[in-house]
Amino acid sequence: MQTLLKILLRYSNFLVFIALEVAAFLLLFQNSSYPRSSMLSTANDAVAWQHEQVSEVKGYFSLRSQNELLAEENAMLRNQMAAVDSGRNTELTHYTSAKVVQMTTDELHNYITINRGSKDGVKRGQGVRNSEGIVGIVRTVGSNYSVVLPVINTHTNISCRLAKNDYIATLQWDGKDSRFAQLADVAAHMVVNPGDTIVTSGLSPVFPEGIPVGIVESSVLKEGASYHTIRVRLYTNFKRLKYVELVQNAHQAELEELNSGLD
Repeated sequence: MQTLLKILLRYSNFLVFIALEVAAFLLLFQNSSYPRSSMLSTANDAVAWQHEQVSEVKGYFSLRSQNELLAEENAMLRNQMAAVDSGRNTELTHYTSAKVVQMTTDELHNYITINRGSKDGVKRGQGVRNSEGIVGIVRTVGSNYSVVLPVINTHTNISCRLAKNDYIATLQWDGKDSRFAQLADVAAHMVVNPGDTIVTSGLSPVFPEGIPVGIVESSVLKEGASYHTIRVRLYTNFKRLKYVELVQNAHQAELEELNSGLD
């Protein structure tokens, strides 16, 4: 007790100074609107910032939900369009939305992993597209996930046609740029111009006819060559790919079985 009293006496002047400062600050804060509003404003700014961060996080997850909903709606609308186009058989082509969970774009053998598998009815060999155009073909199927070989894989070949004259050709990728592919097997006598539209041919059960593929970026016919060298700008932007649609042809298994019997 004596020790405490000695300490208080030793620092009494300092303690009195602190007490007077606190009292003066309280009086100033209570009697002046500016300091009080300033402190409250600072506090409100901090709270507002916190709410803004929470709002951005909520908005992010809300946007993800909206994107998934839009993908499902696109698939539903495409199913309705397919039913109208097919006429007699409304179940000929069906679309199922899926989300990209992993992918590569800068390798020779790129791949895409989607969040749909055998539990969702996915089968090897199904075509995959998005709202822009074709994406690729399902290669491996697990219970909950599947791996897609995209157009930008050097092992992928897609049967296509020039929309202006229905000339059949093959879309291939040279492994260089994910924005472009090459259209092979276009004979020298054909007229090909930049801006010509390329679509799926419909000659394979993987894709129905007329799905957008891309437009001709350039066409070169070297002297004495039998075929054009054609560069195609792909409609699908693989660098921004997030959602896709699986193309299900009700007759695909039967058609593939018949074709395999011809080998």
